[in-house]
Amino acid sequence: MAKGTRKLYELVSKLDVVVEVRDSRAPSSTSSPLIKSLEKVKPVIHVLSRKDLADTEKLNLWLQSLRHTYAADLRKQNGVANIRKAIMKFKPSHREVRLAVVGIPNVGKSLLLNSLISKSNASVGNIPGITKSVSWYRNDGMLIVDSPGILDPHAEEGAHLMLSWLGCAKADVVGGWENASVSLIRFLNAKNLNEYIPVEHEDDEVPQTTLERIGKKYGCLISGGRVNLELAGQKFIEAFSSGRLGKVCLEVPNEGRAIDFRDEAADID
Repeated sequence: MAKGTRKLYELVSKLDVVVEVRDSRAPSSTSSPLIKSLEKVKPVIHVLSRKDLADTEKLNLWLQSLRHTYAADLRKQNGVANIRKAIMKFKPSHREVRLAVVGIPNVGKSLLLNSLISKSNASVGNIPGITKSVSWYRNDGMLIVDSPGILDPHAEEGAHLMLSWLGCAKADVVGGWENASVSLIRFLNAKNLNEYIPVEHEDDEVPQTTLERIGKKYGCLISGGRVNLELAGQKFIEAFSSGRLGKVCLEVPNEGRAIDFRDEAADID
């Protein structure tokens, strides 16, 4: 992490703008651990991906709260044109605009990069005076860096948990589907978001009991009429993350992160 941070600092000094990708459904918890440091040295454009799965009212609050912020459905390229226009505002008059796309894993960085970099555009090689371990691509007045090893800070455990709820990370990273779904049920109860739990349950009900009810609803039964909690958790999270239980936003501005995180990475400036 320290080595990657040093390389990132060397790279950022040569950029005109940084584009950070977050998930629209959890814009605070899916922010990059390094973003506060980056904002001190370079302009940052925030892209809130998966807007098609986010609660519209709460998403609009985020768009009003964060400067230079754009919501997009990157799978359908919806919103990408506005992001391009925002990037080009930082273009110097004498050359292309230099940018990097950053963010924690699985929030949509690759989708955005693929949208900005045409497959027909070959790498332009190293840029003089800049770290040699990164590749640059030229497209439509932009020089875009592709350096996932440097620009993907390791996500904290809490971020992996949140991403597992949103369908952006494998559940085995956080102990399996049962563990992830129990945590999600506990979170939804605490945040009064019970409409996203597909069964009736008591407010003080043990989350494992609620998961059993969900398993019965989804037909996750095994011998003896018992519920396969791992399968029940998988089906619940798949329904939740796909939007079948409704569009959701797990956070609102100025509320703080939905998950407790370890201390933010040290500043790079």
